[in-house]
Amino acid sequence: MIKCIIVDDEPLAIELLESHLKKIDSLQLVGTARSAMEAHKLLQQQPVDLLFLDIQMPHLSGIELMRSLSIKPKVIFTTAFREFAIEGFELEAVDYILKPITFERFFRAVDRVVRTHTPKNIDHTIMIRSDGLNRKIKTDDIIFIESQGNDLKIYLNDATYLTKATLTDFSELLSKMGFVRIHRSFLFNPIYVTGYSTSEIILGPYSIPVGRNYRQEFDAFMAHYSKTTL
Repeated sequence: MIKCIIVDDEPLAIELLESHLKKIDSLQLVGTARSAMEAHKLLQQQPVDLLFLDIQMPHLSGIELMRSLSIKPKVIFTTAFREFAIEGFELEAVDYILKPITFERFFRAVDRVVRTHTPKNIDHTIMIRSDGLNRKIKTDDIIFIESQGNDLKIYLNDATYLTKATLTDFSELLSKMGFVRIHRSFLFNPIYVTGYSTSEIILGPYSIPVGRNYRQEFDAFMAHYSKTTL
């Protein structure tokens, strides 16, 4: 399912696009916005795959909105003004549709997205108990896990949690998801690697030592890592 937002300051234009969108089963409308600022707030709350975006709107144009986004969804510009076409395509727009928008023209634009859309990977999660609460954690958010006696300290992008468990409890499961163990006390997520040497792995501000008994695991990881990075 392709999640979409319609952004237009004209209510009738939104109604027309909603009508077109409902005729295509692979599209799911998750929100509408009457301004670029309102759309920006929606995008912070609800990541989407496709924007139907008007260009000329009060205060902030559709083109200015796209330039402000660090993570850009696919966009189909919808406008009554032909002169913005070059700027629209410079932002790698899927298409640029002139109003009034017929269903046939709408369908041709959307078909380009449908044919190339790849569903996002399903999030993998684990459950831990920390600070008296059961917590669900996305494995992609885990930078590394450190063994501290009978506890584990789990380092995430925006938090750390302490839980009663051993590294062995998590190692087999997370290894299937790509996590690597190169020390008896550490398990790390390779997507966060920013540097390395023969004695340590760097994960942003963190450093993990290579254990003496884990040279084989380290060499295997480096052989794979060197093939997947420039």
